[in-house]
Amino acid sequence: MKRILVPVDFSKEAENAAQVAVSIAKKSNGCIYLLHMLELPEITENYNFSGQAEPLFFMNMAKKRFDSFLKLPFLKGIEVHTKILFYKAFDGIKDEAKSLNIDLIIMGSKGATGLKEVFIGSNTEKVVRCADVPVLVIKEPLVNFTLNNMVFASDFNPIGKKTFQKVLDFARFFNAKIYLLYVNTIHNFETTEDSLSNIHNYINGFDLNNYTITIYNANSVEQGILTFSKSVNADAIALNTNGRSGLSQLFNGSIGVEITNHAMAPVVTFKL
Repeated sequence: MKRILVPVDFSKEAENAAQVAVSIAKKSNGCIYLLHMLELPEITENYNFSGQAEPLFFMNMAKKRFDSFLKLPFLKGIEVHTKILFYKAFDGIKDEAKSLNIDLIIMGSKGATGLKEVFIGSNTEKVVRCADVPVLVIKEPLVNFTLNNMVFASDFNPIGKKTFQKVLDFARFFNAKIYLLYVNTIHNFETTEDSLSNIHNYINGFDLNNYTITIYNANSVEQGILTFSKSVNADAIALNTNGRSGLSQLFNGSIGVEITNHAMAPVVTFKL
């Protein structure tokens, strides 16, 4: 994870994301790309420019804010690149990630109280669903980001195997223990034997060392993931995503939003 993209709007949430990016970049001897998107049709609607050219006005404002952002103490000693684009945010983030050969996108969010408004139908939700590289969503300040325990919650459908190596690589980068979690509910009941068989078939052929398997009974998949993750002091929750309609197979859009909305631990997603 040497090339990390952080979309920034100069908010406290963006600062939190950048701080985690610094922690990871220092560990990988990598660099950070800070990207600010200017969507002119939206931001110019009710603004009086007093004769200034619209794009130049907002470009100059963004440059000044970048100058201030780059003075944050934690950015010292790390290679940082900045870019301002006039583009629709989701398209710009996706295109920049591809053109820069980005390994990881890190995005900030408001956390449990405000994320639902940000996530549903938003650019953030689109990035989480559709980005071709892993996306890490940060909800609170983390001065020194460490990942010792990571919960990988899945329905262990074989389709998810195509991204599982990326999940393992992410965990190994931090030397983290992986908790393989299947949540059993009355509405989607499986016997323990069937669940274990599905999980073992899923991980067959992969090199796993530091991991456990848990079949957890709960009233809902969302609550099971959140409760179990809290019980093991998870530093992150990992999920697969489906670019068409939300968070994978069993983890559809509503479940994914609930998890990302209410989990204070970071959530990292991998596109199927």
